Amino acid sequence: MPHSLGWYHTPTPNSFVLHLSATPNHLRAIRALVGKTLADCGIDEGQSHAVQLVMSELFGNAVRACGDFVPLVAEVAVERPQGFGGGAERGVRVRLHDPYRLAQPVRGGVRLDDPEAESGRGLPLVDLLAPGWRVAGTPVGKQVRCRIPAERESGS
Repeated sequence: MPHSLGWYHTPTPNSFVLHLSATPNHLRAIRALVGKTLADCGIDEGQSHAVQLVMSELFGNAVRACGDFVPLVAEVAVERPQGFGGGAERGVRVRLHDPYRLAQPVRGGVRLDDPEAESGRGLPLVDLLAPGWRVAGTPVGKQVRCRIPAERESGS
C-alpha cells in the first residue's frame, strides 16, 4: 500500500516487503515497521533490536555505496516455528536490495571494541548478529541476505 512518505509497503502476517528510497526519514520508518512486525509475531525484544540494527547497517551501507535517494527494496520475514510444539525460537530473514551490483560491502578492519574508531563497526556487527550473511547478484543489482537467529539458537 502506498504511504505518504513515498514508499510502497506489502505486508503479510509474518513479513513485509518495502519499496523505498534511501532517506533518513525512511530509515526511521523502516526501523519502526520492523519493530511492529516482529512484536506482532511474538519475537522477543532482544532479537527485534538485533534485526533493527542489521537492517539499519545494511540501509546505511547502501546509502554510502549508492547515494541518497537510491531505490531500495527491504524485506523482513519471520520463519515459521520448526519441529514439534511450535516453539518461539524462530529466526528472522532480512534482505536489502539496491541497484548497484558492483558496490559490494567492504569490511573496514575495525575491532568492535576499538575505543578510537569513529566508524567501521557495521559489518562486524552484522557478522556477529547474522552469521553467514551473503551478497547475491540480481538482474537489477544486488541483494544482501541475512538470517538473525533466535537468541537461544545463537547461544546468547
